[in-house]
Amino acid sequence: MLAALNHFLWLLCRAVSLAQPDTLPLIRQDWNRTWYTANPDLTQCFQNTVLVWVPCVYLWLLVPFYCVHLYCHDRGRIQMSCLCTVKMVLGFLLASFGFVEFFYILLERSQEIEHHMVFLLSPIIRSITVILALCIIQLERIRGCRSSVFLFLFWVLSVVCSLVPLRAKIQLAIDEGIASDIVRYLAFFSYFSIQLAQLFLCCFADQPPQGKPILEKEVMRSTSPFIPLTPTTLASYERGVNKCMRLVSEELEKSLTHSWLAERSFGVQKPQSGGVDTPSGVCSSFFSSTSSSLCSDISVPKHTPHKHSIQPSKGSASNPCPVEDASFLSKILFWWFTGLVVKGYRTPLEAEDLWTLREEDTSHKIISDLQQDWTVECAELQKQQKALASGAALGSRLPDQAQLLRKLQKEQSSGFFLLRTLTRKFGPYFLTGTLCIIFHDAFMFAIPQVLSLLLAFMRDGDAPVWKGYFYATLMFLLSCLQSLFNHQYMYTCFTVGMRVKTAVMGLVYRKSLVVNSSARRTCTVGEIVNLVSADTQKLMDFVVYFNAVWLAPIEIALCLFFLWQHLGPSALAGIATVILIFPLNGFIAKKRSKLQEIQMKFMDGRIRLMNEILNGIKILKFYAWEKAFLEQVLGYREKELKALKKSQILYSISIASFNSSSFLIAFAMFGVYVMLDDRNVLDAQKVFVSMALINILKTPLSQLPFAISTTMQALVSLRRLGKYLCSEELRVDNVSKAPLSPEGEDVMIENGTFSWTPEGPPCLKRINVHVPRGSLVAVVGHVGSGKSSLLSAMLGETEKRTGQVTVKGAVAYVPQQAWIQNATVQDNILFGRDKLKTWYQRVLDACALLPDLDILPAGDATEIGEKGLNLSGGQKQRVSLARAVYRKADVYLLDDPLSAVDAHVGQHIFDRVIGPKGVLRDKTRILVTHGMSFLPQADLILVLVDGEITESGSYQELLSRHGAFADFIHTFASTERKESVIQRAGSRRSNARLSMVDFMPFSRDLSQEQLIGGDTTNTNLQNMEPVSETDQDQIPEDLGKLTEEDKARTGRVRLELYKKYFKTIGLAIIILIVFLYAFQQAASLTYSYWLSMWADDPVVNGTQIDTDLKLSVFGALGFVQGIAIFGTTVAISICGIIASRQLHMDLLVNVLRSPMSFFECTPSGNLLNRFAKEIDAIDCMVPEGLKMMLSYVFKLLEVCIIVLMATPFAALIILPLAFLYAFVQSFYVATSCQLRRLEAVSRSPIYTHFNETVQGASVIRAFGEQPRFILQANRRVDFNQTSYFPRFVATRWLAVNLEFVGNVVVLAAAILSVMGRSTLSPGIVGLVVSHSLQVTGILSWIVRSWTDVENNIVSVERVNEFADTPKEASWSTEGSSLPAAWPQSATIEFQDYGLQYRKGLELALKDITLHINQKEKVGIVGRTGAGKSSLALGIFRILEAAKGKILVDGVNIADIGLHDLRSRITIIPQDPMLFSGSLRMNLDPFDTYTDEEIWSSLELAHLKTFVSNLPDKLNYECSEGGENLSLGQRQLVCLARALLRKTKVLVLDEATAAVDLETDTLIQSTIRTQFEHCTVLTIAHRLNTIMDYTRVIVMDRGHISEMDSPANLISQRGQFYRMCLEAGLV
Repeated sequence: MLAALNHFLWLLCRAVSLAQPDTLPLIRQDWNRTWYTANPDLTQCFQNTVLVWVPCVYLWLLVPFYCVHLYCHDRGRIQMSCLCTVKMVLGFLLASFGFVEFFYILLERSQEIEHHMVFLLSPIIRSITVILALCIIQLERIRGCRSSVFLFLFWVLSVVCSLVPLRAKIQLAIDEGIASDIVRYLAFFSYFSIQLAQLFLCCFADQPPQGKPILEKEVMRSTSPFIPLTPTTLASYERGVNKCMRLVSEELEKSLTHSWLAERSFGVQKPQSGGVDTPSGVCSSFFSSTSSSLCSDISVPKHTPHKHSIQPSKGSASNPCPVEDASFLSKILFWWFTGLVVKGYRTPLEAEDLWTLREEDTSHKIISDLQQDWTVECAELQKQQKALASGAALGSRLPDQAQLLRKLQKEQSSGFFLLRTLTRKFGPYFLTGTLCIIFHDAFMFAIPQVLSLLLAFMRDGDAPVWKGYFYATLMFLLSCLQSLFNHQYMYTCFTVGMRVKTAVMGLVYRKSLVVNSSARRTCTVGEIVNLVSADTQKLMDFVVYFNAVWLAPIEIALCLFFLWQHLGPSALAGIATVILIFPLNGFIAKKRSKLQEIQMKFMDGRIRLMNEILNGIKILKFYAWEKAFLEQVLGYREKELKALKKSQILYSISIASFNSSSFLIAFAMFGVYVMLDDRNVLDAQKVFVSMALINILKTPLSQLPFAISTTMQALVSLRRLGKYLCSEELRVDNVSKAPLSPEGEDVMIENGTFSWTPEGPPCLKRINVHVPRGSLVAVVGHVGSGKSSLLSAMLGETEKRTGQVTVKGAVAYVPQQAWIQNATVQDNILFGRDKLKTWYQRVLDACALLPDLDILPAGDATEIGEKGLNLSGGQKQRVSLARAVYRKADVYLLDDPLSAVDAHVGQHIFDRVIGPKGVLRDKTRILVTHGMSFLPQADLILVLVDGEITESGSYQELLSRHGAFADFIHTFASTERKESVIQRAGSRRSNARLSMVDFMPFSRDLSQEQLIGGDTTNTNLQNMEPVSETDQDQIPEDLGKLTEEDKARTGRVRLELYKKYFKTIGLAIIILIVFLYAFQQAASLTYSYWLSMWADDPVVNGTQIDTDLKLSVFGALGFVQGIAIFGTTVAISICGIIASRQLHMDLLVNVLRSPMSFFECTPSGNLLNRFAKEIDAIDCMVPEGLKMMLSYVFKLLEVCIIVLMATPFAALIILPLAFLYAFVQSFYVATSCQLRRLEAVSRSPIYTHFNETVQGASVIRAFGEQPRFILQANRRVDFNQTSYFPRFVATRWLAVNLEFVGNVVVLAAAILSVMGRSTLSPGIVGLVVSHSLQVTGILSWIVRSWTDVENNIVSVERVNEFADTPKEASWSTEGSSLPAAWPQSATIEFQDYGLQYRKGLELALKDITLHINQKEKVGIVGRTGAGKSSLALGIFRILEAAKGKILVDGVNIADIGLHDLRSRITIIPQDPMLFSGSLRMNLDPFDTYTDEEIWSSLELAHLKTFVSNLPDKLNYECSEGGENLSLGQRQLVCLARALLRKTKVLVLDEATAAVDLETDTLIQSTIRTQFEHCTVLTIAHRLNTIMDYTRVIVMDRGHISEMDSPANLISQRGQFYRMCLEAGLV
């Protein structure tokens, strides 16, 4: 090597010097001055050529490329700053030094120039290069480059190349004195000082550029310093943004076609190049000219900041990410992160402390480009599928196996297309990281070569000492550079992973807004949540470990090449070992991939079921079904854990084989080496350089299986994501949108045939509808006749088989089952629009909402729970109707909105809203209804039978035809026609009361009524303090708050959590694991020491003695270590599964045993987050972290023992470094744990929003609100990423700092070895240095693994949070003497009963004393908030008694278990709820009834014919929430449940509101006959259903105001009489 370098220098000097030929031998001989000497130096030729020209050549060669880069990346002009001025001044000084030196040499040393022109050229070249550097500084300033990597490296090269002349000048000055040539000395020292100053100045960033505002940010970040992430502020903020978007649309109106505007206003948009849902391409081009005017329209209410605040304005100005202001040096060392670490150490971090996302990391920036690419990819995939389909159509029908294969190929293709899209978007930035890892590998392989030189130096006693220090320093510098490049690579990977997560979440969310009904049924909410949680995590892991897939084999090959250099053909034994290991691990990876698919399938099922349980928890509690569903969840969980256990055992085999691979390779190579020839001697250089290379080899060998496994998992996730993202969408041509015309028909369907799935049977056939503008159309028909499907066809929600559908103008839609957001009442009604106060009040009045607002704690600012949990069915429907009315649309599609409200309220709404004199009188209204009294006022009536319109016409026309409709009217509505006249008169009398604010004069604390699903309110609203009448003007801000935010705990993780986790495992297993780890490391230490002894063995006659014995002992020790590794990994994996099973069980039981109030104030997203992400972390991440931490802690102990044994003085260095290590670790862990908590907390709102959006997608589409909801999703994802980004940067900050500590240990070990080379053998030195080289990674991995454990043990903390929340009473009472047939007589007695929703509030029921006799039929009536549903809640013990008691058959219900009580009484709620699963499971989850009994109950519920015609009959699979059944059919299923249970006590809560009158009559008849021997309590909204009851209880303000038979109450002319009068019954 030295000879080659000498030859190169000779050629260089020959080329550039004018030296005479006789001087060349002197130059060649001068190499001895540089290396083979105790006082090294470089020749003058080298110093004046190579050292001067290297930085110059670097700058001149690369400057063209750098200028092109600056030209392509203009960030705006930077004003001339002090920093830039100083750089320029110093630069001119440097340039002037060169010219001064040029003239000095020209004048003073002209004699030397004749022989050495190079001395004259060098200063000129140097000065011109400095001038070029100054030009680059100015160009960077103009193009907005604040910190230059390019110039930083130039000044580094300049300073490094000046160090040798500096040393030479200092040595010469010492030898000859400075006075000999003082001018040149001072000039050089000044020049060097200015170079250092330039390098120092390059470590700082310049001021930010000006003149390049990011306009999207200006719109997004407008006024408020903090915008809390609450429904109130979110909706207010979005209304402002929506206003901006409307203004944009108005400005564009002149240039766009009417058809596009029509589609825009309807919310059904054609796929633009920018994406499926949002016209972002149009808007973004417009922002540049209107951003300033639009921003002023965004009004955000003032709120105090709290933990869930997002900082769109102030945050961007006062708390930007400091990486934007960091210099190059700060970026590579992550110093810019130190401020947050210090802040986190001093006080626990909160959301306000976090930085705003950089523009390139925001959802808007990432998804806007990606969606265009994905749209193109989807179109290409669809072309391929169509080609395949057409090819198949030409031939015969494919067999089932071929169809399945084609389906799998489609899924794989979709995954590939998604990967290609992501690669195109994020690949270039990812490649910069790949470049870093290549440099890292280069430095990594250089270290063993330097170690080899160091060991050769130790063996050579005559070598000068400076070489040893040189090798030690070189090893230290290489280690530092290796660390820097490694962590830049990791930073790049995690940044790309974060962006991939944002991109995938955005694509999935946008897809959920356009997916059609058939695809929606194949992917439940739980599975979608899993896609954005588990599958995105797999993709993030894939980004980090992907390079290892191709780089690890290269690293392995390089290791084996260098091993060949040291051990010759014996290295082939190592290759053979690697080849044997790979198939085993390839097989394991393949098996684990299959097991992971199985595990994910069961996890999907578990999450889907949990989502349904949380959605239907009310039904579970009423029917006492918690145990049945608990068993189902645990069934999924056991299957999931079984697959996980198999996977972990296989993984343990893989880990053991790879961790033992270094031993196996060494054993094979050393064994073959010494056995091939007795003269093959294993000395220290061969052994420990080989071991260093093998330790390097361990990294790719251990990464490769994980990388392959991660890649396999990512491919599975890509396939799952691709399958969903390529699922069928709603076709834009399902409905033709046309601009509004003054006259004509607004809705037209011509010869339409529609179905819910492309292949399924049609749900509507031969539909012909023409709706004139401004008309009222009523749609009537039996349950399941297709009424709701007809409205869906008008919305484009169904598949259009044939025909044409045209809708003109904007559409507003009221679904049959109201979709309510978790937001305030006002925000639900405004739905993104500006508040027009007069119109808003008019809508509230028309929709009869003013009385309800009067009893809410904060009026219309009261927050509504998820799915409207704290509103009654009637209230939800009225809010849903008000949302549509406020919209001022042109066409209103109303799907039976009056079924859930009282009769008088229904009439009021019809008269004031829908009818000929209502606020919508000039609009086109299509009303699905079961109310016959409204039909005479309809302009057109459509009669649907089995999906066909059998009759159509006006009311009188249909009666005159004497068809089926006329017969139906004469049979069921003869009284209603009479009632309608009286009812309208009654409603006119009652309108004044309905519109009065003082409709409910009692306290506004909502303690009057409670949720069953009737016209009631909810427990959790009672948690708010009552507001007196005097406080109406100033309502406390948090009074209407309902849901409790997912709060992050602060501080370090409590010790109790570790105790709880380890307690579930068991002390005996923990002791066994620690022993196995100690045993494993002892074996490792022993065989390492054995190798050093072997290396130091004296060589006798060219051979070493007892090599067979040494090899055998070495092999035995390594084998024992491998067995111990397998034992530890399996033990920890199994322990993790044991703990995870128990913690999941505890969480599940705690949640199911929580009262209803808990579910009303806890968003389902928070709970799903616990069951999905947190449980997944406990399953995998915690055991994995413990494995890593324990293995590295014991490995560190081994290294410390070895270093201290060899060089005891190392303790003087190791102890201070240990304190520094502990100091850095304490800083990091405090910050990292809090960031993990904040990230977990901010993740829950994403899942909640996804859940809410999927369930309300049809409403969102109908109102055209996709852009606003996409904006809302973007903001939630971005908020989550604001805590994720610093979390992974914290790991890099730690690693860079700790690896510097580790590199100091390497330096110390090497220098101490050099100092003690007279006493230390080469074998011991090799042992110490090779082990100290591992300290760098070990220290970093200990803290990172420990932090991972602390970060993920937070999951245990979050899962355990619900252990201390209030619980219901026990489900069953031990030793209960309750008779099996209880209740037999079913008498119910209230004794001085009182009920309150929480302590401190007034009683909702007061002094109720009541006796209900056996078989008595009792109706409970009263105004909204009177307390009627509270009676039923008391009977079911949804709320416990505050005073008094309830006796059923003389048994105090408070003394028996909840399941004992609830399983013996039955309720039919107003809101029917079904679960995904078979119809039989929905009727009988415990499998306690025979098929005959079930069929009998279905027959009595009038469902037998329908179920008999289903393909699978009782095994028919109901979709999530029972969406594949109509609302009326679901209500009948609930009736069948009650008939099946046949309990002695039945509570009805307006159970027939969603069915037609004919079915209602049959049901009422069934109830009267089948429950003749039962005690029936009916909470009545329609008084005609209870007029034949034995008694009626009239509730008022929590008291019983009247109680008697209906006839007697009417004769008394009291409150019941007035209610009957209003209903038209008297």
